[in-house]
Amino acid sequence: MSSSKVLIGNDIPDQGIAWANMLKTAGAFAVTRKPNGLTLLQYVKEYSMPDILIIEAKMPGLDSIGLIRELKKLGELPTVIITADHPMPVLEEEALYLGASAFMVKPFEPSELMRRIAESDTQDRKTSDIDFDRFIKEPSRQQDLECIVTDIIHQIGIPAHIKGYHFLRYAIMLCVENNEMINSITKQLYPTVAAEFRTTSSRVERAIRHAIELAWDRGDVDVLNSYFGYTIRNTKGKPTNSEFIALISDKLRLQIKTGEVALKS
Repeated sequence: MSSSKVLIGNDIPDQGIAWANMLKTAGAFAVTRKPNGLTLLQYVKEYSMPDILIIEAKMPGLDSIGLIRELKKLGELPTVIITADHPMPVLEEEALYLGASAFMVKPFEPSELMRRIAESDTQDRKTSDIDFDRFIKEPSRQQDLECIVTDIIHQIGIPAHIKGYHFLRYAIMLCVENNEMINSITKQLYPTVAAEFRTTSSRVERAIRHAIELAWDRGDVDVLNSYFGYTIRNTKGKPTNSEFIALISDKLRLQIKTGEVALKS
């Protein structure tokens, strides 16, 4: 059976993108888009109805209620999970009446999202190829690593809304798992990141450079010194992309090796 298709109307790193990575690890094909009802509707019309749709309660263009109504005109409604920053009892009641499977108030644990999808009425028919139990009971090594790297780049001061944030996180994860990547940054690392995000190597390089510049200009000095030392900051200026990625990935790899940081095997 081919992988279940999941469309997530949330492109925030520690929400929609994290959920997508979680679902990919469990065997699904997951994509994220901006939380805009019209954008999501257009995506469905162009690429077909997903098996699972995770959307924000309130969105520009079409809110969750409007999007559900439009999707029902196109065919059978997928498993719809609605998320919101606060309770909305009136909207929740109407959404469930129209066929939504669940209404979840953030923040919630990723495992809870998996559990709610698994418990939906249409799970057996539409999402049987997703390994819910493996994620709910035992988070994977990659999920652990992603959380750790996310925490590091948050500490360093790289803003989550820029593209370089996503590119840099993925690049560091790749280099932790395969230290040879950093030795071929232009021929292997950038193209691998570019392929993951459907962009070009040159855009990956520029976006990562911009992220590093922002961290160096606005980040916490003590945190930067703890990772890069006073030498780079005081005499060499900003590190290159490869220096930045190598220093963080090498330090994290050493922490994993010594047991200071533990990942699932």
